[in-house]
Amino acid sequence: MKITTALIIKANGSEIFTSPKNKKTFTLEELQEIVGGLIELVECKDGKLIVLNEEGKLIGLPPNDKATNLYKYGDQDTIMGNVLVADKHLIR
Repeated sequence: MKITTALIIKANGSEIFTSPKNKKTFTLEELQEIVGGLIELVECKDGKLIVLNEEGKLIGLPPNDKATNLYKYGDQDTIMGNVLVADKHLIR
């Protein structure tokens, strides 16, 4: 059985477990609601995906230190705003 939960990491450091409404994959609308706008996908160090707001830096979202530490290139770039961290099979 595949894992159907993912983790929302808010910029303030709080974390919330969540699942797709259809129990299979997150819809674009669900992802946009979580990050507050257009989405971008980047890879974690462990192979999971981070869904973030594509315009986070442009619109002045606060830095997300927890997500940045998970980001494959976190030593070179900072993730801004709320994110979703999930196994690849939950995002299509």
